[in-house]
Amino acid sequence: MIQRLVDTLGDIPLSGFTTRLVEEYQTSRLNDGRKPATVNRELSTLKHMFTKANEWEMLGDEGLRRIRKVRKLQENNARLRYLSAEECQVLIAACDPHLRPVVITAINTGMRREEILSLEWEKHIDLKHGFILLDRTKNGDRREIPINRTLRETLQALPRRIDTPYVFTDREGNRFKDLLHSFKSACRRAGIKDFRFHDLRHTFASRLLMSGAYIVAVKELLGHKSMQMTFRYAHLAPSHKVATISLLDGDPNPPSRKTIQKTIQSVVSGKVRSAK
Repeated sequence: MIQRLVDTLGDIPLSGFTTRLVEEYQTSRLNDGRKPATVNRELSTLKHMFTKANEWEMLGDEGLRRIRKVRKLQENNARLRYLSAEECQVLIAACDPHLRPVVITAINTGMRREEILSLEWEKHIDLKHGFILLDRTKNGDRREIPINRTLRETLQALPRRIDTPYVFTDREGNRFKDLLHSFKSACRRAGIKDFRFHDLRHTFASRLLMSGAYIVAVKELLGHKSMQMTFRYAHLAPSHKVATISLLDGDPNPPSRKTIQKTIQSVVSGKVRSAK
């Protein structure tokens, strides 16, 4: 982001920055196809630069005020796209061999793409105790993710090279960089539209909650800083609502979580059959 700001605005003296100039920069970035969230991060970086310039007496208070007047763009982070269990299997089958274990890892851990591609055998993978250990995450917190049977079988089947510490590598032993092109191709072959790699993280959280997982546990697995971030999935856990409403009946033995989940699943299955 800093390099982009320098390339675009680096020739302008600090005294030449105006509110209009920065707002025009925002507009140009949107016209380039960038999303509001991306433009907002660039604006935050620019504002921080001007704050430091003011602290270092390179810029007066008036110049700083002009930049602070620029408002952030409204973001729409309500996207919640996830796959069903059947769609997950179709996608996995459509993946190229080098991509398939990466997708399986994402579906079964909810890890971010960069977290997955940065995995190292000795540093992060503990197959003996069944955990993936992340010391440096996006939020700066340590995270422990249990390895389920599907993921264990996938990891054990991977060749472990002696010339690289990384789990996921190309034929030369180099760590994969992004895999976005091959992922798009897999989605196209699977007939899955409007789906991004990050949506595999949504798929992980959504399927857990629809299976009856506790939302606090899902929060910890995803590494969210606050419950507010995890509550976007709360509507997918209807068993909590059913159990809560049953308290109004004064029933000393309300239906168990397992019973509620079975009832919900049978209703959903019925709807699916009727739709077909």
